Amino acid sequence: MSARRRFQAARAAVAMTGTLAVLLSAAAPASASTLGYDPGHKGSLHHIAAAVGAHDSYRAGFAGKGIGVALIDTGVTRVPGLNTGNVVNGPDLSFDSQDPNLAHLDGYGHGTHLASIIAGRDRAGRPASYAESSRFNGIAPDATLVNVKVGAHDGAVDVTQVIAAIDWVVEHRNDPGLNIRVINLSYGTDSLQSPAVDPLAYAVENAWRKGIVVVVAGGNDGSDKRVLANPAQSPYVIAVGADDTRGTLSAADDVVPAWGTRGDNTRHVDVVAPGVSVHGLRVPGGYADVRNPLARAGTRFARASGTSQAAAVVSGEVALLLQENPSLTPDQVKRLLMNTSTPFSSTPVQHRGNGLTGVRRAQTLPVPLAVQAPTAASTGTGSVELSRGSSHVSFNGVALSGEVDIFGRPWQGVAWASATDELTAWDAGTWMGATMTGSAWSGTTWPTTSWAGTTWTGVTWKDAGWTGVTWKDGGWTGVTWKEGTWTGVTWKSSTLASAGWS
Repeated sequence: MSARRRFQAARAAVAMTGTLAVLLSAAAPASASTLGYDPGHKGSLHHIAAAVGAHDSYRAGFAGKGIGVALIDTGVTRVPGLNTGNVVNGPDLSFDSQDPNLAHLDGYGHGTHLASIIAGRDRAGRPASYAESSRFNGIAPDATLVNVKVGAHDGAVDVTQVIAAIDWVVEHRNDPGLNIRVINLSYGTDSLQSPAVDPLAYAVENAWRKGIVVVVAGGNDGSDKRVLANPAQSPYVIAVGADDTRGTLSAADDVVPAWGTRGDNTRHVDVVAPGVSVHGLRVPGGYADVRNPLARAGTRFARASGTSQAAAVVSGEVALLLQENPSLTPDQVKRLLMNTSTPFSSTPVQHRGNGLTGVRRAQTLPVPLAVQAPTAASTGTGSVELSRGSSHVSFNGVALSGEVDIFGRPWQGVAWASATDELTAWDAGTWMGATMTGSAWSGTTWPTTSWAGTTWTGVTWKDAGWTGVTWKDGGWTGVTWKEGTWTGVTWKSSTLASAGWS
C-alpha cells in the first residue's frame, strides 16, 4: 500500500471512530457484566488502582480534580470513557495536523490508551464512587487531560517536535482552566550523548524547574545495555519501569518483566508501576487496533504492556498527590513517591528502583524538604542529531538527519536553550521562528495551521507523504510490539516506550 493510501486509510479510520464515539456516548454506564473484562484481572484499571493505593485516595476525597496532566503522545480520540468533559485539546504538532480530519485525533491508538489510564471515566461522580468495580475509570478520573499531539497516525515523530511540545506546555501551563502540573512523556530515544548536554533532557529539566512534574517511561529495551531511554536518563525526572503484580495487591510476589530496561548503579528507574496487559481504551479501526485484533478485550478495550502504561499510572498518582497538596514541588513529589514505594525481592534495585508506588501512603507522609542535586543539570547545547539516536523520520525515502529541525532549519542549541529557559521559545503559534500551530484557544481546542510552503532538504512537504516504518505492518512479532523494542526508523528503539499489545 502506498504512503498516500495508508494516510487515507488512517484518516477514514479516525473519521469512523469519531462517528462511533457520538453514537455510543449515550450508552448505559458500564457494569461488571458489560465492561468486557474481569475487573479483578491484573491488567484492569480497577485492580491497578487498588494495587497502587488509589482507591484509598478516592475514599479520602481525591480524584485529581483541578490538576492538569499534559499527555505528549499520538493524540486522543474521544471514544466513550474519554468524552465526559475532562479532555482538552492542546496543539497538534504532528504531521497529521496538516489534515483537518486527523488533527488532534489518535489514528494510532497509543495516546488514547494512555489517556484512559490517566484520566478516563465513564461518568463523573463522587471521588469514593471511583473505587467501585462496576465502573470504568483511570487513576485520576477528575484530572484535566491536556492532549498535546506529536505522533502521527503511524507514530512518525521527530525529537524536535517533542521538544517544541514540552516548550508549549511550560509556557501555557497556567492558561485558564489548565493548571498543568504533570507531563506524561512515554517517549524516548537511544541518544548518543550525555544527558548533561542533550536538548531533550534540557527540555524536561526546564519543565521540572518551572514546577511541572515530568513522568517519563524508562524504556523496554530489555537488553544488557543497562541504559535508560532519553530523557529518562535525566536524574531530575521520574523515570518509571513496569511492574507485574501477578494479580495480587501485595508487592511481595511482584516481578519486573524481561523487556523492561535495566539501569545501572548510576541511573536506573526511580519506581515501578503496573504495566503488564493493561486494559485501556482502544481506537476502533485505528492503526494498532487493526493490526492487533487479539489484544482486544470486549468491545471497548485493548490490552497493552510497557513502561508507557506504567508511566501513565504514575502520572495519575501524581495528580492525586497534587490535588491534596498543590504546594508540592516536583522534587517533593518525587521524593514522596520514592520514599513510600514498596521494594520486592525478585528484582534488584537497578531493575525496579525503590519499588511499587503507593499513592495513598505518599499522601499521608510529612512533606520532605527535598531539593535534588544528584548531578549537574543539562545545558541543552548538545547535538539534536545525537539526541535522535537511531530514531529518524523519513520522507520519500530520505531520512531527516543532521543539525536541523523538522523544517530543515539549522538547529541553534544555545539560542533555543536560552529561549526555553526564558519562556520565549513560543510566540503565539510560532516556535523558534517557525509557524507550527494556531495562535489562540478556540473553545477548548488549540487550532492547527498549515505548514504549506515549508521545504525540507529541497522537498516540499505534503500532508500524505510521511511514512512511519515502525508501528508498521507485519504482525507485530519478534521485538516489534512484543516484549522488546521498536524496529524501523521512526519511534525506534525505546522511543515510544510500550512493549506491545498482548
